Amino acid sequence: MFINMLSLLLNLHKHKTNVFMRKIIVLSMISLDGVMQAPGGPKEDRSDGFKYGGWTAPYGDEAYRKAVENELEPADYLFGRKTFEIWEDYWPKNTEFWPGINEGNKYVLSKTRKKSDWKNSTFIKSLADIQKLKDSEGLDIQVWGSSELVHLLLKNDLADELKLKIHPLLLGKGKKLFDDNAHPSGFTLTESTVTSTGVILASYKRAGDVKTGNAGETIK
Repeated sequence: MFINMLSLLLNLHKHKTNVFMRKIIVLSMISLDGVMQAPGGPKEDRSDGFKYGGWTAPYGDEAYRKAVENELEPADYLFGRKTFEIWEDYWPKNTEFWPGINEGNKYVLSKTRKKSDWKNSTFIKSLADIQKLKDSEGLDIQVWGSSELVHLLLKNDLADELKLKIHPLLLGKGKKLFDDNAHPSGFTLTESTVTSTGVILASYKRAGDVKTGNAGETIK
């Protein structure tokens, strides 16, 4: 029995990158047509002439507020450069609501930036760097905003969970959560709530391959 236990422990140590692999969790506020651009305010992101910044404002209620609070738990963070530059200008000056974002480790995928005055910020350059980060020990990794980064993660099957707030409106043009290059993937709904304003709060975790069959048949 002792030898078997020792062998198991040694095997776990040998493969500890698999044992301690942390999750990448994509969090996003989206419209019914998948637009995720500038949910927080009119000046947040006006790129490509986007006119509807702050479109989430009419939909707040107590359930929405609690969902957001739960997502502000300690984590590490992964950003694309554009979202990072918006956040590095805002959050160091607004510490009272979310102090954890200033204290947490922030990793930024960028080919042009190398440093920032925002503390605990590290710049990475490649998909391999993201995989290395995922394979390392530490807190789970949250991805906020960062549409191009999310597309890259979904294309390479690196997103373990999706936490979506689906708002009852159409925005038409704008940066979208999903593009045409996502890796075909199955997900399981782990939690869902509908707020008093009609926002669907839905959490999904990765769950194997896409299954196909004929409609009406039981799929095993």
